[in-house]
Amino acid sequence: MKSLLQPAKTYRLNGRLWLETDEGRFLGIGRLELLERIAELGSISKAAQAMGMSYKRAWDLVSSMNAQAAAPLVSTQTGGTKGGGAVVTEAGQEAIIAFQALQARFQAFMASETKQLQE
Repeated sequence: MKSLLQPAKTYRLNGRLWLETDEGRFLGIGRLELLERIAELGSISKAAQAMGMSYKRAWDLVSSMNAQAAAPLVSTQTGGTKGGGAVVTEAGQEAIIAFQALQARFQAFMASETKQLQE
């Protein structure tokens, strides 16, 4: 590969990581952020707003994750006198931690490969 690169330029590897099934994406950076925001704000609507995303898009992502997971990652409560809300379940918390660790390993791999290109 190095023989293809111009010595005066700085090259680096870049990429994104996501976990998918035959049905489509299950987890990625955006979905991870959505889960984190729901955990922080207690609401899919507020999480979507904080991310500049439509409520429908956020709801579709939550629905997709819940459908593909062995146990729901987000649990919702419909509105009423106490209002609605959403919580990230124990499985959701596990998904956040596991994907963050996977993302860290991926970034370490990308950094290592970039270093090899530059040597």
